[in-house]
Amino acid sequence: MANPVDGPNHPWGRYVALGDSFTEGIGDPEPGSPGGHRGWADRVAEELSRGHSDFAYANLAIRGRLLQQIVDEQLEPCLALKPDLVSISAGGNDLIRPGGDPDLLADKLDDAVGRLGANGATVVLFNGPDTGSTVLGRIRGKVAIYNENLRTVAARHDAVVADMWSLRELADPRMWDEDRLHFSPLGHHTIAAMVLDALNVPHKLEPYEPKPLPLRSWREARSGDLVWAREYLVPWVIRRIRHQSSGDGISPKRPTPGPVFGPTGAMLPGN
Repeated sequence: MANPVDGPNHPWGRYVALGDSFTEGIGDPEPGSPGGHRGWADRVAEELSRGHSDFAYANLAIRGRLLQQIVDEQLEPCLALKPDLVSISAGGNDLIRPGGDPDLLADKLDDAVGRLGANGATVVLFNGPDTGSTVLGRIRGKVAIYNENLRTVAARHDAVVADMWSLRELADPRMWDEDRLHFSPLGHHTIAAMVLDALNVPHKLEPYEPKPLPLRSWREARSGDLVWAREYLVPWVIRRIRHQSSGDGISPKRPTPGPVFGPTGAMLPGN
C-alpha cells in the first residue's frame, strides 16, 4: 500500500506506544535513536508525522515487561498524555513462561483496552505471530487461543487489530534477530508497513525483497543451534531462575510526546 504522498491523510496528532521489547524496538539497533533502538513503532510514527508539523509521539515500552506490569506501569502515564492514537502489545512474555494462561491474559487486557479507548482514542491491538516455524513453536497453541480472545476484545472496544498471525512474511528467518526471540530491522520494517495498512494510512514503506538464504548442511545448522543456545537461551533461563528481567533498570526511551521530524523534514538530533 506504499504511496508517494508526502503528507498522509490521517486524523491523529498524538501517538503513544505501550508494550515490551517488541515495541521498544529491540532487534533494530540504531545508535542515533533514543535508547539506541528504532523499531516498528518509531517507523510508524515517522510515517504518521510526514506533513503533520504538530504530530507528537511517545514510547513507554520497556523490554521484559509482563502484561500486568505494562498495565500497572504504563497505562496511567499514557492516559495522562491524552493521546488520540495508542498501540498496545502485551502478553508475549507471559505466554513464553510456564503457566501463561491465554484466557486470563485476555481478561486483563480487556479492561486496559477499554480504558485506553474510553475518551475516543483509536487503539491498535497486536495479536501474536505464528510461531510454528520458530524456536517458540511449542507455544503456538497458546498464541492461537490468545489471538482469538484478542479479536473478541478488539470487537468489544472497536479497536484496530494489527494482525501479526496473518503476516506470512514473518516465517522468513531473516525477519528475526540473531536471538530468535526479537525481530530484525527487516522484521520491524515489515511490521510497521502492516500497522499502517491496518490504519488505512498511505505510506512510503516498500516491501523488502532479500535474496534467498543459501542452503545449510545439517552440521552447520546444528552448530548454529548450539551457538544460539549458549549465547541467548542459557542467559534467558538464568534470568528466569533468578527472577530477573532484561528490563531491570531501564526507563522508557520516549517518555513524553515529541516531534519525530524537524520543521524541514530532517530527522531531529537523537532520532
